[in-house]
Amino acid sequence: MGTIRMAREADARAILAIYAPFCATTTVSFELEPPSEDEIAGRVRDITAYCPWLVLEDGGAVAGYAYASRHNERAAYRWSVDVTVYVAPSHLRRGVGRALYTALFELLRQQGFFKAYAIIALPNPASTALHEALGFELVGVDKGVGYKLGAWRDVAHYQLALLPERHDPDPPAPPARLLDSPGWSDAVSRGLSHYRKA
Repeated sequence: MGTIRMAREADARAILAIYAPFCATTTVSFELEPPSEDEIAGRVRDITAYCPWLVLEDGGAVAGYAYASRHNERAAYRWSVDVTVYVAPSHLRRGVGRALYTALFELLRQQGFFKAYAIIALPNPASTALHEALGFELVGVDKGVGYKLGAWRDVAHYQLALLPERHDPDPPAPPARLLDSPGWSDAVSRGLSHYRKA
């Protein structure tokens, strides 16, 4: 059985090994060049101060990762996040993405976030199918908004309601408050129920 845990800066090399090919040879990421290992470590440090960055580990190897980040820096957006998930080629079609997202969304609810957004470069049928299966709704498409690998690319915007809207919401809690809590354990257990070992 795998484990889902918070990412650490020491995971940067494993995360980069998964992420780098998406930068260099696909339109999945709009980064044109893979970031450095130090840059990934810095992103993990910065993001985990505000939102969870989760890794699914199996047999000592990182099989995939998912994280949430600020949707926008303006204060009124602070109850909304962007989410993303990446899976190692060796662990495709084993429920890694669904496992990570299930745990991540539950933790985001516990923090007090209300909306999650996914931004998907088109075409990407695997990603759109996963997000739609998890309840995301298409809210718009930016036509020809990015240029990569010799062509202009469309980007789809998907939205998921994490919590019902309410007046005067409290600011989201930091993820550190969830670590080692029953809520954390429950979120991880729910996530891992979707993971299938080889």
